[in-house]
Amino acid sequence: MAVQENRIDAEVTEKIERLVNCIEQVVYGKRDVVKLCVVGLLARGHILIEDVPGIGKTTIAHSIAKSIDCSFSRIQFTSDMLPSDVLGVSILDPKTNDFEFRAGPIFNSVVLADEINRTPPKTQSALLEAMSEYQVSVDGHPHALPEPFMVLATLNPIEYEGTYVLPESQLDRFLLRTEMGYPPAEDELRIMRRRNHLKAIDELQPVLTGAELLGLQDQVGDVIVDDSVARYILAIVQATREHDAVQLGASPRGSLALFEACQAKALVEGRSYVTPNDVKQMAVPVLSHRILVKMRGADLSTAAKERVRLIVEIVKNIQVPA
Repeated sequence: MAVQENRIDAEVTEKIERLVNCIEQVVYGKRDVVKLCVVGLLARGHILIEDVPGIGKTTIAHSIAKSIDCSFSRIQFTSDMLPSDVLGVSILDPKTNDFEFRAGPIFNSVVLADEINRTPPKTQSALLEAMSEYQVSVDGHPHALPEPFMVLATLNPIEYEGTYVLPESQLDRFLLRTEMGYPPAEDELRIMRRRNHLKAIDELQPVLTGAELLGLQDQVGDVIVDDSVARYILAIVQATREHDAVQLGASPRGSLALFEACQAKALVEGRSYVTPNDVKQMAVPVLSHRILVKMRGADLSTAAKERVRLIVEIVKNIQVPA
């Protein structure tokens, strides 16, 4: 499908709109969050949802998987979980006297890593190769993951007992970080009247096949990024490394993530080119979890708010290209 001068092919736009509307049949009053998750999906990225319990983090993951007709698994992370519980294990077959690999739950297209901060760093690190290289290595043998592939992780920033802080290397693998937030009053009334949300998810009908999704992901790379906009992205990322209140700025992976997220954002909006406004809107979800602020003794929630504030401040101070 060819990219037009200003607008994306109507068929592409229609498919994306169907996907957003399908997820919204279950996730009420959160169109911005839904579209952000679709941006992450189209950019072949992984998403971290950091919010309080009962807000709909698991629901949106289930809805995405159902909407794209792809395999789904939920990994409930606990303190006693081992890497093999995520990746899989090689078992000796007594008949052939050979080791047979039995795949773990990571071998699905949409993987919900529920409460990822409740498992020790050793098990968290089992996801690193999967999220960055789309394969896992078990007993020295690489195993390719399915396409498409996406990790959607949830994190509770309020509870600290029995939790582990996510290392910077783990956070850097997530393309986007977002919060769900409380729904508007009218939408919360709809949630109350729905009664059985699991039935609502089960009744969702796929609107895209895996092959169609891969086709949309390929379209992201065709979205035009003018040189002035690319330099605007780079200036914002470099400013995170020079700010006095930032201990560790965003890495080159952060520059690439913001670049690709802006391309996907433009595609979701039906445009074949990225605007500076796309960069402004994507800066916080892409960069806020990639910086380390100089705050001693601050809890996770306070530190997260400070990171967001700093990214907003940095974006305001960078000159917008004409």
